Amino acid sequence: MNNIGDSARRWALIILVHVIVVAAWHFFVVLGDVPLYVMPTPGQTVMSIFGEYNWLHNTMITAGEVFGGYALAVVVGVSLAVIFSWYAKVAEFLMPLVVSLNMIPKVALGPIFIVWFDYGLGPNIIIAFMISFLPILITTTRGLLEVEPELLDLVKSLKGSRWQIFTKIQLPGSLPYIFSGMKVAVVLAVAGAIVGEFIASEEGLGYLMQQVQVDLDTPAMFMAVLLITLVGVSLYGIVILLERIFVKSDARMEVTA
Repeated sequence: MNNIGDSARRWALIILVHVIVVAAWHFFVVLGDVPLYVMPTPGQTVMSIFGEYNWLHNTMITAGEVFGGYALAVVVGVSLAVIFSWYAKVAEFLMPLVVSLNMIPKVALGPIFIVWFDYGLGPNIIIAFMISFLPILITTTRGLLEVEPELLDLVKSLKGSRWQIFTKIQLPGSLPYIFSGMKVAVVLAVAGAIVGEFIASEEGLGYLMQQVQVDLDTPAMFMAVLLITLVGVSLYGIVILLERIFVKSDARMEVTA
């Protein structure tokens, strides 16, 4: 019962904070007599959903780019981290290259991706992947390597295989680190998808923002931002749910601390 009460209070606080922000937004615009083309009220923003902008289709395109790039980042990041934890020489050789490649501004790659892949979903998924996978790789590698040496020696003395060590010791112990990287990567995946739509897309919420900007349809721009945020929050919520399922609470507290 205490857990249920704590959860209810936490959700009530979250909702209250958001309501306060929306109310502050409304009164700032109304009392400050802010022009509509500068900043709409929350109500005017919501009403723009009825405009002829095909909101559902564009939101699904952006969501597909975010979720697709993020899923690819998780698979590649965790897989590379496993390889790096098993083979130290490979990590010494490849990790500097991975970091160097991630220093390349992704905006600069946009025109190249247009030449290689044309417009569409694929290039934006790749950009979202490239921006978001490094935190997953770094945190997962750290989690896999930070295993007590005495425990590893014990399992090895009992003739445990590398796969058994990984599945029974390394992977469970590294889950808090993996989810920490995954939560950071959510924000980067959303940013990557929008950057891709700004550069090489003919649909999606980022592309739509550029179109309505020409007409100074500020409510529609704000609505696009809210929908992008909703996509990101949805993905973040899925990660939090998976973390609560697979990671023990004491382990989450330990990493957070």
